[in-house]
Amino acid sequence: MTKLCLTPAVIQKSICPEGKRRIDLFDTKTKGMIVEVRPSGGKTYYLRFVDRRGRSRQIKLADVRDVSLAQARQLADAMRNRIALGEDPVAEKSLAKSIPTLEEFFYKRYLVFVKTYKKAWDCDESIFRNHILPKIGKKYLDEITKDDIVRLIHDRRAKGCAAGSANRTLVLIRYMFNLALKWETVGMTKNPSAGIVQMDDPPTKERFLTAEEVQRLYEAVCHSDNKILRYIVPMLILTGARKREVLDAKWEDVDVKLGAWRIPMTKSGRPRHVPLSAGVITLLHSIPRITDCPYIFANPNTAKPYTSIFNSWNSARIEAGLADVRMHDLRHSFASFLVNHGRSLYEVQRLLGHTQIKTTQRYAHLSQDTLMEAASVAMSAFNLTKSPLNQLEPAVFLE
Repeated sequence: MTKLCLTPAVIQKSICPEGKRRIDLFDTKTKGMIVEVRPSGGKTYYLRFVDRRGRSRQIKLADVRDVSLAQARQLADAMRNRIALGEDPVAEKSLAKSIPTLEEFFYKRYLVFVKTYKKAWDCDESIFRNHILPKIGKKYLDEITKDDIVRLIHDRRAKGCAAGSANRTLVLIRYMFNLALKWETVGMTKNPSAGIVQMDDPPTKERFLTAEEVQRLYEAVCHSDNKILRYIVPMLILTGARKREVLDAKWEDVDVKLGAWRIPMTKSGRPRHVPLSAGVITLLHSIPRITDCPYIFANPNTAKPYTSIFNSWNSARIEAGLADVRMHDLRHSFASFLVNHGRSLYEVQRLLGHTQIKTTQRYAHLSQDTLMEAASVAMSAFNLTKSPLNQLEPAVFLE
């Protein structure tokens, strides 16, 4: 250990003796400041201090090539002042190094977590890899700002991305940061996406089947070369279940006596129970069983669930004159039948398995139509040909 009043000349001439890893030159003018000299010729200013627990610590101030001796002394004095006020610069530096980048957080924490419950986790991975990672994925969590996120979302929109897709990107970012906060991830004090409003996403036109269209469609699927389609389509209409939920349904999950169907894995990643009407139970009894096959709507050729039924479905809907009807519209139609028969949106939400009531609100207008029709019944109390209402003079409106 060498103590001396450092000067620029002394620092410049100092070399590390052969066989040593380094030498430390202690400045007698500035308390705690040293210059580390290495065999390579590299030299660095450090501040050595004792922390509040009595431990001897040191922290790098700067490379000798980057600041002058006078500037290094100023840095040392400022750092000692911070330490005297209770700060721990070494701990802060260590903390900063432990803050993950968004990419590290997504793949090491977020994705590992959502794979345990989220059925469509691969959609999150695709959105992150293609749209988020190239823009802000390399940044540390505490570096990402609201402006970064707004710019990312608007850049997506400017490149022709639909509003709904841009909103899904924002929702993913928001959820990631909410989890980072919940898990008390190092460096996280707030969610930078908070307060960013989703873009207006014009609702897609909903298609609801009428009773007459349902009958036409059923007759068409009964003529299909796919002999299981005649069971799949009614099951979709009578339960409002999603296509994949029906195609993957197993006999072990159906309790005919209780009138219940347990869907073990839904879109939200959680199981749900669907009550089975008498019509659905009759339908299930009519389905031909394949020996030792656990699937209700299995492909007879493979005894496995269908990967796709689009071709047979497309042929049937065209034959029925319903080429514009998507298979997911059968789920919409189920909700339509419920609402138009006076069932509440809460009941529809439960039966469809929506986690949020706002998802079910798209069917609210149907109840208004039903109420208007009900209100019109009051007109039957009037014989308009004799009603006093008919004797009123037409109103005259002034220009």
